[in-house]
Amino acid sequence: MGDFGLTVKGESGSKRVELECEHQNGLVYVVRADRNWVCSDELLHVHSLAGFFKELSELDDERITQAMQDWGLYYRARPLDSETESLA
Repeated sequence: MGDFGLTVKGESGSKRVELECEHQNGLVYVVRADRNWVCSDELLHVHSLAGFFKELSELDDERITQAMQDWGLYYRARPLDSETESLA
C-alpha cells in the first residue's frame, strides 16, 4: 500500500490509480479518451479525475449528491493559474 493508500502506476498512455485501506480496495483505470487528450501522459489521471468530478458535481441528480455526501466527498473546481493571472 502507498503512503496514503493511494498509488498511481503506469508510465504512458494510461494510468492505474490504486485505492486501498483496511476496509476498501479498488482500482481506477484512466485511459485516453475524448475529454482528456489535451493533457500530458504524466498528469492524465489528474486531468481525468478532476474533470470527471467537476462534471459529476454539476449534474442535477439528488442520487449523486446523496452518494457523495454519504461518502464524505465534496468537489470544488478552482480557477486555473492561467485564469487568475489574466485577471491580475
